[in-house]
Amino acid sequence: MSNLSALQGKHIVLGITGGIAAYKSATLLRLFIKAGAEVQVVMTPSAKEFITPVTLSALSQKPVVSEFFTANTGEWHSHVDLGLWADCMVIAPATASTIGKMANGVADNMLVTTYLSAKSQVFVAPAMDLDMMAHPSTTRNIESLKSYGNIIIEPQSGFLASGLTGKGRMEEPENIVEVVADFFASRSDSSLAGKKVLVTAGPTYEKIDPVRFIGNYSSGKMGFALAEECAARGAEVTLVAGPVALTTHHPSIRRIDVESAREMLDACTASFPDAEIAIMCAAVADYRPEQMTDKKIKREHTEVPTLRLVKNPDIAATLGKAKRPGQVLVGFALETDNEVANAVEKLERKNLDYIVLNSMRVAGAGFGTDTNAVSIISPQGTVKDVPLMSKDRVAGEIITAITQKN
Repeated sequence: MSNLSALQGKHIVLGITGGIAAYKSATLLRLFIKAGAEVQVVMTPSAKEFITPVTLSALSQKPVVSEFFTANTGEWHSHVDLGLWADCMVIAPATASTIGKMANGVADNMLVTTYLSAKSQVFVAPAMDLDMMAHPSTTRNIESLKSYGNIIIEPQSGFLASGLTGKGRMEEPENIVEVVADFFASRSDSSLAGKKVLVTAGPTYEKIDPVRFIGNYSSGKMGFALAEECAARGAEVTLVAGPVALTTHHPSIRRIDVESAREMLDACTASFPDAEIAIMCAAVADYRPEQMTDKKIKREHTEVPTLRLVKNPDIAATLGKAKRPGQVLVGFALETDNEVANAVEKLERKNLDYIVLNSMRVAGAGFGTDTNAVSIISPQGTVKDVPLMSKDRVAGEIITAITQKN
């Protein structure tokens, strides 16, 4: 945990909810304290059925907060004061019930009211059985929390308390501490202060007719994570986004929405001259229909149509030709065979400074997931492998790698 020192002196509200994974919260609390953080524990009433306040108070050296007031003295516990005191809030474990309350503003306990008053970053580590984790209501609530700017620390797959095996195990305390430490380390990193960065994200849609298109499964999550990471390090970011259902959070991100590859090229060529770093993360369609019909192609009235395709512009290669000395251009590659060799060939052919090779072999990496595993390749041929982790953390690894020498 190389960034552990970033937790020194930080104020952390640790929220604990009523799930079997609450036993891990004692270890998590101890690790935060050991790293130099000051921790205030806030528990839901049901959490006390799984771990006692006495244990947590002994570890934190603070009285545990669970109710709105102390019954025997009437002392009021101010959720507003806690929200203002905290440098971050970590809710681990976060049960399906608490996640639902947080997503919908159901402020019926001290933990949720503290969450609603928090002014700093909130981390949520879900823990529940696999069926609950996969239920549409849980999925919707987690997506809502993400849209509010919360960072979700994805649960792992493994043996669950129910005896079943699947996704729902709370991430291990050591890894949660690392995620939080990385967050504070990146916020203290001003390596991109004053720099202008161009990022592309998401797919492009190439229209066949008014209702059909050629596209791909890119969600845009990796590109958006890169934009947020650059902005957090002080950059002014222009994010050119294809059709995605994502939102930006940092005020230093200027978003340009496009649909087709040609629209994305136009936006990039307009912004590239002012950019010091350009990161081409979008999954741009290689081909588009030669012609688009103005009306919907009707199956009942036509023969099976023949779709003739033409090549789309190569945006990264176009910018590579226009690149001036001092600009840094980063590309992405997705390969299925001879991965590194093919990625290096693209790096050289497109005049890139770095290329990020996406994994097709690691479960949980790639399109549509919240996690990724990549290899960052430099012009010198050095390869930095980044194992499976959240796309937010992968973004941090990528930005650190490309800024260490620039």
